[in-house]
Amino acid sequence: MKLAYTRLVTGDVPALARFYGRLTGLTPIGSEVYVELRLPGAYLAICSRQIADDMHGHGLKAAANASAILEFQVDDVDAEHARISEFVTDWIQEPKDMPWGNRSMLFRDPDGTPINFFTPPKSST
Repeated sequence: MKLAYTRLVTGDVPALARFYGRLTGLTPIGSEVYVELRLPGAYLAICSRQIADDMHGHGLKAAANASAILEFQVDDVDAEHARISEFVTDWIQEPKDMPWGNRSMLFRDPDGTPINFFTPPKSST
């Protein structure tokens, strides 16, 4: 089994696609109702509430995530903090060292989805 996609349902695909494009440095590929950002290892997809309703019924809600965190491993949390601070406005946790060794920061996307950028500890070998 392989985790291939994470899909976010939103009321504003273009705005969320711009945010994630800027966050990842990738160009979103798709349309006004569905886009993908093709990250190494998995895709991040963003679709409209209408498309989600049409395809899956009315069980999905836009901008309603309160439990899942998108996790991105980065080379340098502090450098990423400096880079994204001009457009990220909703901070959960400023960069800090975690008890298990990661350096981590958490923030929310425009729809409220939590995002963690982390850097694992350097190997001593």
